[in-house]
Amino acid sequence: MGHLDGKVAIVTGGAQGIGRAIAGGLARGGARIVVADLHHAEEAADNFPGGVGLTVDVSSEEDAARMVRETVERCGSVDILVNNAGLYASLEMRPFTEIPLEEWNRVMEVNVASMFLTSRAVVPVMREQGGGKIVNISSGTPFRGVPFLLHYVTSKGAIVAFTRALAKELGKDSIHVNCVAPGFTMSDGVKAHPEVVEKLRDASVSARTIQRDQVPEDVVGAVVFLCSPAADFVTGQTMVIDGGQYFH
Repeated sequence: MGHLDGKVAIVTGGAQGIGRAIAGGLARGGARIVVADLHHAEEAADNFPGGVGLTVDVSSEEDAARMVRETVERCGSVDILVNNAGLYASLEMRPFTEIPLEEWNRVMEVNVASMFLTSRAVVPVMREQGGGKIVNISSGTPFRGVPFLLHYVTSKGAIVAFTRALAKELGKDSIHVNCVAPGFTMSDGVKAHPEVVEKLRDASVSARTIQRDQVPEDVVGAVVFLCSPAADFVTGQTMVIDGGQYFH
């Protein structure tokens, strides 16, 4: 028997990288997985027992609402929401004066507004069933003030603030809201951009207390813990998981 048996978990951006690893960890704990992603959602969901794949643009209000509606229709409830979808590896590192406003706005939409929309869609369901868990994926970058990705770092800092404020609003409903902030991770998305790896990999590893590459699986244990009954008295927190590059 897993500690998440009978729970239904939505993982946004769950078709690859960190999201897929998290979905696997929750599935091993006994949860039924709903993979919500722009691409390959159904294909990824086939890897999990009873898995459901939904093609979703999390920055769309309509899609976020449909994601929750279809999950309830097909699975009966939503107990866990992992807000993992976001833009990162495809962004060019450059001085902030060269970031187009359109790109700034798109990063805020996908990385921050999406969490507002998905949480807003899922909370009525969680309230009705007496509680739930929301875990937001941020990044170690806002704690270290990483330069040349101002929109990304700002968006990830916003997620920490969003987590704290939302946790306060939902505490009385037994809905716990927490955050996990990974370091530079060798995920599929990152590996697809060798120029990003070249710029950041060695500097990241050498700055860590545990000096090795970070892989998606490194993030899984913390997320599964925060989704489990073991974390029933934990809310509003951010765990930095970066091999001890930053001590939070």
